[in-house]
Amino acid sequence: MTEQRHAALGIHAGSATEGDAAELLKRRQIVRRMRILTVVVLLLLAIGAGRTIMSRMANARVLEAGANQQAVQYVKTTSPKSSAVGQDVVLPGTLQGFVQAPISARSSGYLKRWTKDIGSKVQKGELLAEIESPEIDQQLSQAVAARQQTASSLELAKSTVARWEGLRKQDVVSQQELDERRSGLAQATANLAAADANVQRLRQLEGFKRVVAPFAGVITRRNVDVGDLIDAGGGAGRVLFQLAQTDPLRVYVNVPQSYAHLVRAGQPVVVTQAELRGQRFVGEVARTSASIDTATRTMQVEIALPNKDGVLLPGAYVQVALPLAASQALAIPTNALLFRGEGTRVAIVGAEGRVRLQPITLGRNLGESFEVLDGVSAKDRIVLNPPDSLAEGDVVALAPVPAEPPGGAASGGTAGGREALGAKGSP
Repeated sequence: MTEQRHAALGIHAGSATEGDAAELLKRRQIVRRMRILTVVVLLLLAIGAGRTIMSRMANARVLEAGANQQAVQYVKTTSPKSSAVGQDVVLPGTLQGFVQAPISARSSGYLKRWTKDIGSKVQKGELLAEIESPEIDQQLSQAVAARQQTASSLELAKSTVARWEGLRKQDVVSQQELDERRSGLAQATANLAAADANVQRLRQLEGFKRVVAPFAGVITRRNVDVGDLIDAGGGAGRVLFQLAQTDPLRVYVNVPQSYAHLVRAGQPVVVTQAELRGQRFVGEVARTSASIDTATRTMQVEIALPNKDGVLLPGAYVQVALPLAASQALAIPTNALLFRGEGTRVAIVGAEGRVRLQPITLGRNLGESFEVLDGVSAKDRIVLNPPDSLAEGDVVALAPVPAEPPGGAASGGTAGGREALGAKGSP
């Protein structure tokens, strides 16, 4: 190989060495940078992993706390209170005349005329109808004649006794004969009294030919007309008129057994009729039957109702609001009751927060509450709106009472909202 070749090769070898060194330096720098980048990435990954672990641990703690909190049953409670407020019991009733009676004939004959028709207001003793009865007239004439005959016999008996007493003083007749004449006088006197009684009876029957009103009232029914044959006596088929006194009226209602002990004579009542809207009629409990009907388990109550204006009509269907006095029994809200297969229960929270299902005996239904006759006391804490899953011995916690917002702030916010809506809606 020539020197020139060696020289060329030498120059080439030196250049290659310097290039390798530069390339090696670049590789080292790249490796260093890769290491730094790897370390940074690892650090970032470690930080991210640590943050994820911490976040999961925090979430686990939050979930555990939430689960523990949700595992606790929060309930609202109330205490039984004395039922100091009375209640109005509305019962159906039918108006009746204070006095109402069927008017029948006591004398037989034919109806000569009638003077009052249905709806007529009559006074006591006013003529309603006249009956023509010739048989009674003839019987009265015969009785008067028989009475005169008996009176004549009595006068003869008196004079006979007077003569025989004079003869007895002279000892002309015996005492036996005088006693017989005196007995005849007594019989004649008795016969005259019987004749007088018969005449009086027939005259009273004559008076019954005039049918008059026994009391003041309204004729509610007329069952006869002129020429009808009238038979003396009563019965539904013999009624001439139906008379009713409409002021005051009577109302009979049947009070259930659970309220019967709260009804007293003199209590005011309010009577309403569906057809007379807005009108209320105040009456008063006149009397009670003071006994329970075994068939219906109710007590009959009579109510006296004034009707001066005659607005109410006998026979009308009405509603009677009977205000009852408070029984002073304990009352609980309706939403505190538990209806189970074994009976009605309430959930009572004990001292340690444990639930006790207490059987109770219910009384009157007051609408939003019930009277409790037995089973609870005024110190018990009763759960409101108890869930169906609530069981004996469950542990519950009392729910915190939320604070009510101030009235001014609430009203101000509402007003502001209305103003905002008004401004938005205005053009």
